[in-house]
Amino acid sequence: MTPPVRVGVMGCAEIARRRMLPAMAAADDIEVVAVASRDGRKAAELARTYGCRPVTGYDRLLAHPEVEAVYIPLPLAMHAQWVEAALSAGRHVLVEKPMSVDPQEVRRLFALAAARGLALMENVMFVHHRLHETVRRLLEDGEIGELRAMHAEFSIPRLPDHDIRYQPELGGGALWDVGLYPVRAAMHFLGGDLRVVGSVLTVGRGRGVDTAGAVLLSRKDGVTAQVAFGIEHAYASRYRLVGSAGQIGVERAFTPPADHAPVIGVETASGRRELLLAPDDQVANTLRAFTAGVRAGSVPEALTDSCVRQADLLDQVRNGAS
Repeated sequence: MTPPVRVGVMGCAEIARRRMLPAMAAADDIEVVAVASRDGRKAAELARTYGCRPVTGYDRLLAHPEVEAVYIPLPLAMHAQWVEAALSAGRHVLVEKPMSVDPQEVRRLFALAAARGLALMENVMFVHHRLHETVRRLLEDGEIGELRAMHAEFSIPRLPDHDIRYQPELGGGALWDVGLYPVRAAMHFLGGDLRVVGSVLTVGRGRGVDTAGAVLLSRKDGVTAQVAFGIEHAYASRYRLVGSAGQIGVERAFTPPADHAPVIGVETASGRRELLLAPDDQVANTLRAFTAGVRAGSVPEALTDSCVRQADLLDQVRNGAS
Protein backbone atom coordinates (compact mmCIF):
# COMPACT_ATOMS: atom_id res chain seq x y z
CA MET A 1 0.00 0.00 0.00
CA THR A 2 1.28 3.47 -0.94
CA PRO A 3 2.03 5.51 2.20
CA PRO A 4 0.11 8.79 2.64
CA VAL A 5 1.68 12.12 1.74
CA ARG A 6 2.89 13.75 4.96
CA VAL A 7 1.66 17.34 4.97
CA GLY A 8 2.53 20.32 7.15
CA VAL A 9 0.10 23.24 7.26
CA MET A 10 1.71 26.68 7.23
CA GLY A 11 -0.66 28.94 9.13
CA CYS A 12 -4.03 28.76 10.84
CA ALA A 13 -6.13 30.69 8.32
CA GLU A 14 -9.90 30.31 8.18
CA ILE A 15 -9.83 28.30 4.96
CA ALA A 16 -7.40 25.86 6.55
CA ARG A 17 -9.63 25.43 9.59
CA ARG A 18 -12.94 25.36 7.77
CA ARG A 19 -12.27 23.42 4.59
CA MET A 20 -8.78 22.12 4.00
CA LEU A 21 -7.81 20.52 7.31
CA PRO A 22 -11.11 18.59 7.66
CA ALA A 23 -10.69 17.33 4.08
CA MET A 24 -7.07 16.36 4.69
CA ALA A 25 -8.03 14.51 7.86
CA ALA A 26 -10.67 12.56 5.91
CA ALA A 27 -8.35 11.69 3.01
CA ASP A 28 -6.82 8.22 2.86
CA ASP A 29 -3.69 9.43 1.07
CA ILE A 30 -2.78 12.37 3.35
CA GLU A 31 -1.40 12.47 6.86
CA VAL A 32 -1.33 15.87 8.57
CA VAL A 33 1.86 15.73 10.62
CA ALA A 34 2.23 19.34 11.76
CA VAL A 35 0.53 22.72 11.94
CA ALA A 36 2.65 25.86 12.15
CA SER A 37 1.90 29.38 13.30
CA ARG A 38 3.93 32.35 14.43
CA ASP A 39 1.74 32.15 17.53
CA GLY A 40 2.57 28.92 19.36
CA ARG A 41 -0.77 28.90 21.17
CA LYS A 42 -2.71 28.98 17.91
CA ALA A 43 -0.60 26.16 16.52
CA ALA A 44 -1.11 24.06 19.64
CA GLU A 45 -4.87 24.59 19.64
CA LEU A 46 -5.32 23.60 16.01
CA ALA A 47 -2.80 20.75 16.12
CA ARG A 48 -4.62 19.26 19.10
CA THR A 49 -7.79 18.98 17.03
CA TYR A 50 -6.01 16.89 14.40
CA GLY A 51 -3.65 14.94 16.60
CA CYS A 52 -0.53 16.35 15.00
CA ARG A 53 2.52 18.33 16.14
CA PRO A 54 2.33 22.10 16.73
CA VAL A 55 5.24 24.11 15.35
CA THR A 56 6.07 27.72 16.19
CA GLY A 57 7.46 29.46 13.11
CA TYR A 58 7.28 28.64 9.41
CA ASP A 59 11.01 27.97 9.02
CA ARG A 60 10.75 25.28 11.68
CA LEU A 61 7.92 23.64 9.77
CA LEU A 62 10.12 23.40 6.66
CA ALA A 63 12.88 21.86 8.78
CA HIS A 64 10.55 19.25 10.25
CA PRO A 65 11.94 15.88 9.07
CA GLU A 66 8.52 14.24 8.63
CA VAL A 67 7.04 16.98 6.41
CA GLU A 68 7.30 16.18 2.70
CA ALA A 69 4.68 18.64 1.44
CA VAL A 70 3.24 21.90 2.74
CA TYR A 71 -0.09 23.62 2.34
CA ILE A 72 0.22 27.43 2.42
CA PRO A 73 -2.94 29.41 3.30
CA LEU A 74 -1.07 32.56 4.33
CA PRO A 75 -2.09 36.07 3.15
CA LEU A 76 -1.39 36.66 -0.53
CA ALA A 77 1.53 39.02 0.11
CA MET A 78 3.39 36.12 1.77
CA HIS A 79 2.71 33.41 -0.82
CA ALA A 80 5.69 33.75 -3.13
CA GLN A 81 8.21 34.09 -0.30
CA TRP A 82 7.12 30.90 1.41
CA VAL A 83 6.52 28.93 -1.79
CA GLU A 84 10.12 29.62 -2.72
CA ALA A 85 11.36 28.75 0.76
CA ALA A 86 9.40 25.47 0.75
CA LEU A 87 10.63 24.46 -2.70
CA SER A 88 14.19 25.35 -1.74
CA ALA A 89 13.79 23.09 1.30
CA GLY A 90 12.72 20.22 -0.97
CA ARG A 91 9.03 20.31 -0.07
CA HIS A 92 6.10 19.90 -2.45
CA VAL A 93 3.66 22.84 -2.25
CA LEU A 94 -0.07 23.42 -2.41
CA VAL A 95 -0.62 27.18 -2.12
CA GLU A 96 -3.79 29.20 -1.85
CA LYS A 97 -4.80 31.22 -4.87
CA PRO A 98 -3.40 33.28 -6.35
CA MET A 99 0.20 32.16 -6.07
CA SER A 100 1.45 35.68 -6.78
CA VAL A 101 0.26 38.96 -8.29
CA ASP A 102 3.36 38.94 -10.53
CA PRO A 103 3.15 36.63 -13.59
CA GLN A 104 6.93 36.48 -13.92
CA GLU A 105 7.21 35.36 -10.31
CA VAL A 106 4.69 32.60 -11.00
CA ARG A 107 6.79 31.43 -13.94
CA ARG A 108 9.95 31.52 -11.84
CA LEU A 109 8.40 29.45 -9.06
CA PHE A 110 7.14 26.82 -11.49
CA ALA A 111 10.62 26.68 -13.03
CA LEU A 112 12.13 26.17 -9.58
CA ALA A 113 9.68 23.37 -8.82
CA ALA A 114 10.44 21.67 -12.14
CA ALA A 115 14.19 21.95 -11.58
CA ARG A 116 13.84 20.24 -8.20
CA GLY A 117 11.34 17.60 -9.29
CA LEU A 118 8.67 18.94 -6.95
CA ALA A 119 4.91 19.37 -7.30
CA LEU A 120 3.70 22.98 -7.09
CA MET A 121 -0.04 23.55 -7.35
CA GLU A 122 -2.33 26.52 -6.83
CA ASN A 123 -5.47 25.78 -4.83
CA VAL A 124 -8.18 26.73 -7.35
CA MET A 125 -10.69 24.05 -6.42
CA PHE A 126 -13.74 24.57 -8.60
CA VAL A 127 -11.95 23.38 -11.75
CA HIS A 128 -11.76 19.92 -10.13
CA HIS A 129 -15.55 19.61 -9.74
CA ARG A 130 -17.23 17.22 -12.18
CA LEU A 131 -19.96 19.76 -12.85
CA HIS A 132 -17.80 21.86 -15.15
CA GLU A 133 -16.61 18.90 -17.19
CA THR A 134 -20.27 18.00 -17.79
CA VAL A 135 -20.94 21.56 -18.98
CA ARG A 136 -17.92 21.40 -21.26
CA ARG A 137 -19.20 18.16 -22.81
CA LEU A 138 -22.57 19.79 -23.47
CA LEU A 139 -20.78 22.58 -25.32
CA GLU A 140 -18.68 20.14 -27.33
CA ASP A 141 -21.79 18.16 -28.25
CA GLY A 142 -23.37 21.29 -29.72
CA GLU A 143 -26.16 21.44 -27.16
CA ILE A 144 -26.52 25.23 -27.58
CA GLY A 145 -25.01 25.58 -31.05
CA GLU A 146 -21.91 27.70 -31.50
CA LEU A 147 -20.69 29.47 -28.38
CA ARG A 148 -21.14 33.24 -28.61
CA ALA A 149 -20.62 34.65 -25.11
CA MET A 150 -20.18 33.92 -21.42
CA HIS A 151 -21.35 35.82 -18.35
CA ALA A 152 -19.91 34.97 -14.94
CA GLU A 153 -20.25 36.50 -11.48
CA PHE A 154 -18.86 35.83 -8.04
CA SER A 155 -19.61 38.14 -5.14
CA ILE A 156 -19.85 37.85 -1.37
CA PRO A 157 -21.33 40.01 1.41
CA ARG A 158 -19.36 42.64 3.27
CA LEU A 159 -16.53 41.28 5.40
CA PRO A 160 -15.58 42.27 8.96
CA ASP A 161 -13.55 45.49 8.95
CA HIS A 162 -10.45 43.70 10.27
CA ASP A 163 -10.49 41.05 7.52
CA ILE A 164 -7.16 40.72 5.70
CA ARG A 165 -8.93 41.17 2.36
CA TYR A 166 -9.31 44.85 3.27
CA GLN A 167 -5.59 45.23 3.96
CA PRO A 168 -3.55 46.30 0.89
CA GLU A 169 -0.22 45.45 2.54
CA LEU A 170 -1.33 41.81 2.79
CA GLY A 171 -2.53 41.59 -0.81
CA GLY A 172 -6.18 42.36 -0.19
CA GLY A 173 -8.82 43.28 -2.72
CA ALA A 174 -11.76 41.78 -4.57
CA LEU A 175 -9.81 40.98 -7.75
CA TRP A 176 -7.43 38.55 -6.07
CA ASP A 177 -10.02 37.05 -3.72
CA VAL A 178 -13.17 36.61 -5.82
CA GLY A 179 -12.42 38.07 -9.26
CA LEU A 180 -10.06 35.21 -9.95
CA TYR A 181 -12.97 32.73 -10.07
CA PRO A 182 -15.00 34.09 -13.00
CA VAL A 183 -11.81 34.93 -14.90
CA ARG A 184 -10.60 31.35 -14.47
CA ALA A 185 -14.05 30.07 -15.46
CA ALA A 186 -13.82 32.07 -18.69
CA MET A 187 -10.46 30.44 -19.39
CA HIS A 188 -11.93 27.03 -18.58
CA PHE A 189 -14.65 27.31 -21.22
CA LEU A 190 -13.26 29.75 -23.78
CA GLY A 191 -9.64 28.62 -23.78
CA GLY A 192 -6.33 30.27 -23.06
CA ASP A 193 -6.10 32.87 -25.84
CA LEU A 194 -8.31 35.42 -24.10
CA ARG A 195 -7.32 39.07 -23.90
CA VAL A 196 -8.59 41.83 -21.65
CA VAL A 197 -10.61 44.34 -23.67
CA GLY A 198 -11.48 46.51 -20.68
CA SER A 199 -11.67 46.42 -16.92
CA VAL A 200 -12.97 48.49 -14.02
CA LEU A 201 -11.90 48.19 -10.39
CA THR A 202 -13.82 50.13 -7.74
CA VAL A 203 -12.22 51.10 -4.45
CA GLY A 204 -14.82 50.97 -1.70
CA ARG A 205 -15.49 54.04 0.41
CA GLY A 206 -13.01 54.11 3.27
CA ARG A 207 -11.19 51.07 1.90
CA GLY A 208 -7.63 50.89 0.64
CA VAL A 209 -8.41 48.07 -1.80
CA ASP A 210 -10.74 47.34 -4.67
CA THR A 211 -14.07 45.99 -3.45
CA ALA A 212 -15.69 45.39 -6.85
CA GLY A 213 -14.82 45.00 -10.49
CA ALA A 214 -15.94 44.08 -13.98
CA VAL A 215 -13.97 42.75 -16.93
CA LEU A 216 -14.62 42.21 -20.62
CA LEU A 217 -12.56 39.42 -22.16
CA SER A 218 -12.42 38.46 -25.83
CA ARG A 219 -11.21 35.52 -27.87
CA LYS A 220 -9.66 35.93 -31.33
CA ASP A 221 -12.86 34.75 -33.01
CA GLY A 222 -14.92 37.39 -31.23
CA VAL A 223 -16.43 35.22 -28.48
CA THR A 224 -16.60 37.34 -25.32
CA ALA A 225 -16.79 36.82 -21.57
CA GLN A 226 -18.22 39.44 -19.23
CA VAL A 227 -17.30 38.90 -15.58
CA ALA A 228 -18.22 40.77 -12.42
CA PHE A 229 -17.15 40.38 -8.81
CA GLY A 230 -17.26 42.04 -5.41
CA ILE A 231 -16.75 41.63 -1.68
CA GLU A 232 -19.52 43.94 -0.44
CA HIS A 233 -22.41 42.52 -2.45
CA ALA A 234 -25.29 40.10 -2.24
CA TYR A 235 -23.98 36.56 -2.67
CA ALA A 236 -23.73 35.34 -6.27
CA SER A 237 -21.82 32.40 -7.72
CA ARG A 238 -22.93 31.69 -11.26
CA TYR A 239 -22.14 31.56 -14.94
CA ARG A 240 -24.13 31.47 -18.17
CA LEU A 241 -22.93 30.32 -21.57
CA VAL A 242 -24.84 31.73 -24.55
CA GLY A 243 -24.79 29.98 -27.90
CA SER A 244 -26.36 30.39 -31.32
CA ALA A 245 -29.16 27.97 -30.41
CA GLY A 246 -29.55 28.18 -26.64
CA GLN A 247 -27.87 28.79 -23.32
CA ILE A 248 -26.54 26.90 -20.31
CA GLY A 249 -26.74 28.28 -16.77
CA VAL A 250 -25.20 27.16 -13.49
CA GLU A 251 -25.78 28.52 -9.98
CA ARG A 252 -23.56 27.90 -6.92
CA ALA A 253 -20.79 27.37 -9.41
CA PHE A 254 -17.57 28.13 -7.54
CA THR A 255 -17.70 27.06 -3.88
CA PRO A 256 -20.43 24.41 -3.50
CA PRO A 257 -20.41 22.24 -0.37
CA ALA A 258 -19.64 18.57 -0.82
CA ASP A 259 -23.29 17.54 -0.40
CA HIS A 260 -24.64 20.00 -2.98
CA ALA A 261 -26.35 18.38 -5.98
CA PRO A 262 -25.60 20.71 -8.92
CA VAL A 263 -28.29 21.66 -11.43
CA ILE A 264 -27.45 22.61 -15.01
CA GLY A 265 -30.16 24.62 -16.73
CA VAL A 266 -30.32 24.21 -20.51
CA GLU A 267 -32.58 26.46 -22.59
CA THR A 268 -33.18 25.98 -26.30
CA ALA A 269 -35.97 26.74 -28.76
CA SER A 270 -37.72 23.57 -27.62
CA GLY A 271 -37.89 24.74 -24.01
CA ARG A 272 -35.97 24.48 -20.74
CA ARG A 273 -34.73 21.36 -19.02
CA GLU A 274 -32.65 20.80 -15.94
CA LEU A 275 -29.89 18.24 -15.50
CA LEU A 276 -29.49 17.18 -11.88
CA LEU A 277 -26.01 15.86 -11.09
CA ALA A 278 -24.78 13.83 -8.14
CA PRO A 279 -22.91 15.75 -5.43
CA ASP A 280 -19.17 16.00 -5.85
CA ASP A 281 -16.48 17.10 -3.39
CA GLN A 282 -14.16 19.56 -5.12
CA VAL A 283 -11.94 19.89 -2.04
CA ALA A 284 -11.29 16.15 -1.91
CA ASN A 285 -10.78 16.09 -5.68
CA THR A 286 -8.23 18.90 -5.45
CA LEU A 287 -6.30 17.11 -2.71
CA ARG A 288 -6.25 13.91 -4.79
CA ALA A 289 -4.85 15.88 -7.72
CA PHE A 290 -2.16 17.31 -5.46
CA THR A 291 -1.11 13.98 -3.93
CA ALA A 292 -0.96 12.47 -7.43
CA GLY A 293 1.37 15.33 -8.37
CA VAL A 294 3.52 14.71 -5.31
CA ARG A 295 3.97 11.08 -6.28
CA ALA A 296 4.71 12.00 -9.89
CA GLY A 297 7.07 14.84 -8.94
CA SER A 298 5.01 17.39 -10.88
CA VAL A 299 1.43 18.44 -11.57
CA PRO A 300 -0.14 18.13 -15.03
CA GLU A 301 1.11 20.69 -17.52
CA ALA A 302 -2.44 21.88 -18.16
CA LEU A 303 -2.75 23.05 -14.53
CA THR A 304 0.59 24.82 -14.66
CA ASP A 305 -0.21 26.55 -17.94
CA SER A 306 -3.63 27.64 -16.67
CA CYS A 307 -2.09 29.13 -13.53
CA VAL A 308 0.43 31.13 -15.57
CA ARG A 309 -2.17 32.36 -18.03
CA GLN A 310 -4.51 33.28 -15.18
CA ALA A 311 -1.72 35.36 -13.62
CA ASP A 312 -1.22 37.14 -16.97
CA LEU A 313 -4.91 37.98 -17.30
CA LEU A 314 -5.30 39.20 -13.72
CA ASP A 315 -2.23 41.38 -14.18
CA GLN A 316 -3.77 42.86 -17.34
CA VAL A 317 -7.02 43.49 -15.47
CA ARG A 318 -5.21 45.32 -12.69
CA ASN A 319 -2.91 47.36 -14.92
CA GLY A 320 -5.60 48.28 -17.43
CA ALA A 321 -8.37 49.10 -15.00
CA SER A 322 -10.07 52.46 -15.06
